[in-house]
This record gives sequence, structure tokens and C-alpha cells, in this order.
Amino acid sequence: MSNTSLQSKTHPNPETATLTKTTPAYPRDMVGYADQPPHAKWPNNARIALQFVLNYEEGGEKNILHGDAGSEQFLSDIFGAESYAARHLSMDSLYEYGSRTGFWRIHQEFQRRGLPMTIFAVAMALQRNPAVVKAIKDADYDVVSHGFRWLHYQHTDIETERAHTAEAMQILTNMFGKAPTGWYTGRDSPNTRQILAEFPSIQYDSDYYGDDLPFWTKIDTENGFQRPHLIIPYTLDCNDMKFASPIGFSTSDEFFHYLKDNFDVLYAEGEHQPKMMSVGMHCRILGKPARFKALQRFLDYVATHDQVWICTRQQIAEHWYQHHPAP
Repeated sequence: MSNTSLQSKTHPNPETATLTKTTPAYPRDMVGYADQPPHAKWPNNARIALQFVLNYEEGGEKNILHGDAGSEQFLSDIFGAESYAARHLSMDSLYEYGSRTGFWRIHQEFQRRGLPMTIFAVAMALQRNPAVVKAIKDADYDVVSHGFRWLHYQHTDIETERAHTAEAMQILTNMFGKAPTGWYTGRDSPNTRQILAEFPSIQYDSDYYGDDLPFWTKIDTENGFQRPHLIIPYTLDCNDMKFASPIGFSTSDEFFHYLKDNFDVLYAEGEHQPKMMSVGMHCRILGKPARFKALQRFLDYVATHDQVWICTRQQIAEHWYQHHPAP
């Protein structure tokens, strides 16, 4: 077959060929590791690195008491909640369940089992609950910055987001005596990762859901250079947030079986290609007794398997830096 025939199959329209040569590179990586993921080399030949995240957001959500124009609508037991330009007392109380009760139920379970946990900490929220801060310190949980506020930053101007990022970092540094090394906005913007490049303590972020393993990318610094940046993916499917959706989980049994099936597939694959599994939890959601039962059942199930590394996100970051350094 001639070169001309090959070109016509690849670019049937000459204008398309010209466009391909002149437009900027596609900014998304659709390939990743493909069918050749690296061997993770988890400690003790673990097949899976299992990581539990507890999101602490209560007291940082949208509320007119926080200077917002309206009340919170997201991630509660009120499906399709409206936002009012006044206090929404029912919404307030649903969030307060997380800080008053849900956190303690989950925290005490992890302490009873002697398991590590990562806290995605909204700085404003933790400021409102010194007892929770003390519990996190005493348990030596891994603290990741979850931003200053529990807000959506998609349409926030870059200077406001930068100021919120700096304030979150300062508050958490003051609280815990060291700067956070990980970041998760949860509702990030196209500017988030660029802003993170301005904070030297940040080793990785988790605002990504597209892989079963950490990976390296590059981010632009303010002086025009690029530096390597680690991404440790998070999860929205192995996540109790689906209880707060009319088409998500309805019972603890559904959540347990979803976690179990996810674990079983990755554990089997891990015999030759070890992977990572994250479980996302929220104080006001999984902290409810009936839903909490799913967590207990899953932890009991995991305990029947030997080759599992239950760890924090910071431990995963340190492992990846050591065994899979930036290319």
C-alpha cells in the first residue's frame, strides 16, 4: 500500500490533517499506564493498598452564617434541596450530626481496630470543633487539606481560590504543627493544580478519579517552568456519598457488597499487578448507624485476607516517591 493510501485512511480530509499539525497538543492523558502498569511493590508483598478517607466538612459548608448568599444543597439526606437566603435549619442539623455524632462513631471504630485513617480536613470546619482536632492529633491520623471552605471552585476567580488555599494551609499548619503534604479540593477548578505549585510542602493531590494507581504528571510553576507532581487518585464510587443520591445506595448491604466486589477484583489482580483502593467516608453520612454497619462488615471481611496493606495517603505518597520516583 502506498504512503498516499495510508495518509488517506488516517486523514480522509486534507483540512483535518492540517488542523492536526497546527492545533495545540490535547491536554488530557487518555492512555495512562495502558496494559503495562508498574508493579507497585507495596510493603510485605501486599496485593492491594487499602486506604480509608474521612471527609470532615461540617461547619465549612455553604451557610449565610459563613457569609454565603444561601444555604447548602449538596451531600445531605435532603434530595434536591433548595438553597435559601436564610438559615436552612434542617440542613444545618444534618451537617451537625456529622460533627456531633458521626465523626466519633467512625473514629472509635478505627481506634478499636488499631487502623490508620486519612482525614480530608476542611480548615474552617475543624476550627469549629477543638474536640475533633484533639482526637485527630491523639490518633495521629494523616491530615490532608480539603481546602478552606467546602465549596465548588469551578467558577471562582483564581485570586479568591489562591487566597482560600493559602488560608487553609496556614490554619492546618497552625493546628497540627506541620504543613499538609496532600491536597484534595473535591470540587476543584482548572486553576487548582497550578495554585498548588506555589506551595512547596504539597507532595501530591487527589483531585483525580481516573486510575487505580498513583502516577506522575507535570504542573506549571509561576516562573514559567514545569515540575513533576504526584497524583494519588481518589474515588467517587467506593464512597458513601452515593447514599445522598436518589439513584445511589439505599442500604448498608448494597454499600458493603459494592466495596467487597471492588476489593475482590483488585485483590485477584494484585497477585501479578498490585493496585490501590480508596474508600471515601463522610461523618454525616456513613456515621449514621444503619450505614455504619457496612463499614464494620467490610473491615471484618478485609481482616480475612493476608496480603493487604491498610495505610494512609501519606504512606502511599512516600512509598511512590521512594520506589517510583518522578521520571
